[in-house]
Amino acid sequence: MSCPLIAAARACLCESDPARKVALTRDTVQRIRDGQLRRQGGSSDGVVDAPGRPARPELVAPRALAQRGLDQAEGRAALIHAVAHIEFNAINLAWDAVQRFPSMPAEFAADWAGVADDEARHFTMLRERLTALGHDYGDFPAHDGLWAMAQRTAADVLARMALVPRVLEARGLDVTPGMITRLRRVGDDDTADCLEVILREEVAHVAAGSRWFRWACEQRGLAPRETYFRLLAEHLGGGVRCPLNRAARLAAGFDEGELDRLEALCR
Repeated sequence: MSCPLIAAARACLCESDPARKVALTRDTVQRIRDGQLRRQGGSSDGVVDAPGRPARPELVAPRALAQRGLDQAEGRAALIHAVAHIEFNAINLAWDAVQRFPSMPAEFAADWAGVADDEARHFTMLRERLTALGHDYGDFPAHDGLWAMAQRTAADVLARMALVPRVLEARGLDVTPGMITRLRRVGDDDTADCLEVILREEVAHVAAGSRWFRWACEQRGLAPRETYFRLLAEHLGGGVRCPLNRAARLAAGFDEGELDRLEALCR
């Protein structure tokens, strides 16, 4: 018998229409919080390998994305679209963690369902900003870097927690303050306010990754710091992009020694 919570996570993951994915996510998380959906065992049978997504945006290589200035509405819309695409992918990543690793503790599923709920709200905020600027999600091309890493870490929850929340999503903690400053400089306080909310809440998401990465290391008798840097070397060539937002990363579960070592790898 399949676990109702895992089945619900897979339904959210498979939904391709953005508005319906958001609505289904919000409803599913509320049912979990109300005790209507509970983890009841679960297996990896029936795992979903590809998320539902709309026909647009067109997915291209990162280098193919045009760079636009923020002094024009079109440039601001392109930036908002890029962040909205990250948030849309983050909904899928959170539900994928729930459905792909059913042997993890029930608290793991609860944590990532909560993350999915936040990401759905973030996506909605950004889509509303796009609409205000005369655009919608799908109007600009986007890249698929987040999901590509999800595919590379599909077989191992330890690698997933190390490389998605603690690398790719943690990079958002580093770059978002600069985006906020640039947006305020051109008078787009509404978008900057959205990003302030997202930045604050993403700290908790990366912290969840840190917490479960360390839990997985403890279960396997591995040293977290050495394991983290080994995975960085194996999957990303050991290099990182800087500067780092040390304050946000510390709040998200990194320690000073990790940050010092990461900065020594900056390229």
